[in-house]
Amino acid sequence: MTRQIRLGVLGCGNVGAALIELIGAQADAIEARTGVRLEVARVAVRNLSAPRDVALPDGVLTRDAHEVVADPTIDVVVEVIGGIEPARELITAALGNGKPVITANKELLANVGAELYAAADEAGVDLLFEAAVAGGIPVIRALRESLRGEPISRVMGIINGTTNFILTKMTEQGTDYAVALAEAQALGFAERDPTADVEGFDAGAKAAIIATIAFGSKVVAGDVYHEGISRVSSHDIAMATRLGYVVKLLGIAEADAATGEVAVRVHPTLVPKTHPLASVRESYNAVFVEGRAVGSLMFYGRGAGGSPTASAVLGDVIDAALNLTNGTHGSLGTFTRAKIRPIDETSAEYLLSMEVADRPGVLHAVTGVFARHDVSIRAAEQEGINPDARLVFITHTAREAAMQATVRELRSLPEVRSVGSLLRVIGG
Repeated sequence: MTRQIRLGVLGCGNVGAALIELIGAQADAIEARTGVRLEVARVAVRNLSAPRDVALPDGVLTRDAHEVVADPTIDVVVEVIGGIEPARELITAALGNGKPVITANKELLANVGAELYAAADEAGVDLLFEAAVAGGIPVIRALRESLRGEPISRVMGIINGTTNFILTKMTEQGTDYAVALAEAQALGFAERDPTADVEGFDAGAKAAIIATIAFGSKVVAGDVYHEGISRVSSHDIAMATRLGYVVKLLGIAEADAATGEVAVRVHPTLVPKTHPLASVRESYNAVFVEGRAVGSLMFYGRGAGGSPTASAVLGDVIDAALNLTNGTHGSLGTFTRAKIRPIDETSAEYLLSMEVADRPGVLHAVTGVFARHDVSIRAAEQEGINPDARLVFITHTAREAAMQATVRELRSLPEVRSVGSLLRVIGG
């Protein structure tokens, strides 16, 4: 027998409109496969008269989101309005009313996700959020279901399409950062104020959610170290290319099985051209999972956009509808308090370049600084000749604190005219 599931959708922007359109197109197929008939019954919006990309029957639109989550005839709530409030209040109310909730709200989950997961478990209903990380890529479902028993050591990935688009243009066309950013804005990949993307905050929120699910620890956005791409230069890109690397903004979450510490960070990273993440271009996303039993896995696809994100939301809606019909829900379990490893205590290989005076004794003075801070040099080369030269170093694995101390001392040397970007090297 078919069961009708009435949906209350909070928000009708790009994702909300795409979801409603997708449900209309797929409703018959979903019913045939699952026995569930989805109906978009109410849609809460801020402005009833605003133009929309999807047609809705009379009486479906409302300005009152609280009315939607309280309506006893609404079975499942979909939240795609974003932000912390009123989203948290609305989701909490919906869960309290026994309604499963599907959300695409990375900002909310990265800050108060554990609180909401607990509320969902207490209410005995689903809180699903595949679309909050990497758009249409099903990485959250893999982490919370398929890999639930896997001892995961690291998850890293390209989880912001805007920065990947910009870095692709800089790498393949030699475009300056400012020009590539302007192109991303013109194509709709970047907002008018691109700070959240280019400074790593968007990726940081997603990395916090990934770490929480992968390691079972409460990681929030404030635990994530952020470093964006705005200071990555064309010279950095060219140097990386010549040395066999590609520059990517990566979100990285690592767990140390021995200490129980979790390190979560976002920063530009040199990825070897032989690594699968190096071939991820334009606005695409990819997430690379490393586990002690499963080895390495990569999830790749569209990380943003109305249609890919709506596809992920719809998958969650179907799961929630089936669980509701069967009187079950998918629990995330109990989360421990995260023991966060500060960025200074993490380790990596590094690439560092600097402009120096080309005269006797300079190389000795510079390498002496590395030695004093116990940073071992793996490779070194010189670019250019008198009156100035550029020295390029790649280190062996070193502690972040030691590398930062090295950079500070190098900047004080009279022989060093300027120190370039410090880029971490991983994935070899």
